[in-house]
Amino acid sequence: MAHLLVLVLDNMEQCPHVLDAWEGAGVTGVTILESTGLNRLRQGIRDDFPLMPSLRSLLAGRETHHRTLFSVVEDEAVLERAIEATQRVIGDLSQPYTGLLFVVPVSRVLGLERSETPRS
Repeated sequence: MAHLLVLVLDNMEQCPHVLDAWEGAGVTGVTILESTGLNRLRQGIRDDFPLMPSLRSLLAGRETHHRTLFSVVEDEAVLERAIEATQRVIGDLSQPYTGLLFVVPVSRVLGLERSETPRS
């Protein structure tokens, strides 16, 4: 069964190291998103915003503090190696300001296999 491996990484500087560790563990593709948590968002909210500001206006001009990495992993051994490698890079995830890692079972995957050359 395939799994969705998700890591919300608190320290952006660790992102390249986590990506290298995942690649070394056998993870073949990773999608990376810039992300912000509610706690960080609330710390920066000012009282001069409109009653219903858009998320974009709240984040405008602010540095995003997290990276969210995710990958569909079909091999259970690769998944375990990636989790272990993540903790070697960022440390004990039970400690504050490290990150959040979770795994979700995936019942169906389409488009995971890619050819070596992109179609034009």
